[in-house]
Amino acid sequence: MARIALVTGGIGGIGSEICTRLAKNGYTVIANHIPQEAAQAEAWKAERVAAGLNVDTAVGDVSSFEDSARMVAEVVAKHGPIDVLVNCAGITRDTTFKRMDADKWNAVIDVNLNSVFNVTRQVWDGMLDRGFGRIVNISSVNGQRGQFGQTNYSAAKAGMHGFTMALAQEGAAKGVTVNTVSPGYVETPMTLAMNDDVRNKIIGGIPMRRMAQPAEIAAAVAFLVSDENGYVTGANLPVNGGLFMH
Repeated sequence: MARIALVTGGIGGIGSEICTRLAKNGYTVIANHIPQEAAQAEAWKAERVAAGLNVDTAVGDVSSFEDSARMVAEVVAKHGPIDVLVNCAGITRDTTFKRMDADKWNAVIDVNLNSVFNVTRQVWDGMLDRGFGRIVNISSVNGQRGQFGQTNYSAAKAGMHGFTMALAQEGAAKGVTVNTVSPGYVETPMTLAMNDDVRNKIIGGIPMRRMAQPAEIAAAVAFLVSDENGYVTGANLPVNGGLFMH
């Protein structure tokens, strides 16, 4: 039986690459998306199914505990118990703290951090009962070093790894690993749309002198969720080209 993997934010730039990589590795992959992305998700699924990949989509607002519960229950009813969860859903609402209002703060905390609790809580008991589980939280280099204009985002991303370290201790004796991947700057439609001067300045500060390819993030996730990786847990794997080392 193929392992079942759920990827939140699964049709986004990084999420898509993670889904594709896991499907190529033999997983049955379900990509979560928000209701507003329904048409985009249909096209996303059709393209991958046509390429022979075993993927499906699941609509759900992961910032809501109730909707996360409904979504996971539907996925389990259709595909079976979830073995692998990748928490990849994320948004930005960047502004200086002086201009930060409660809506910008709460939106980012709800989608980037509270979603990790909302979805993980739905799959955790089953993983413990079955004695196998792989959870990977997609954080950010800015959760490690902070970033001007991103108090909300940096706090949420740092919180994700705090969650990882604590939950890893609870799953360790039960065959369930919990890890974080912290990408640096990744070449996605969002970063490609940047002003050339801004993008070149960013690249100039990266020791490898380039942004990551989404496939490089997916490769890190593929390692952490594999059956072979039973002994790495509570780790924060930086995939940032040397931008931040500690």
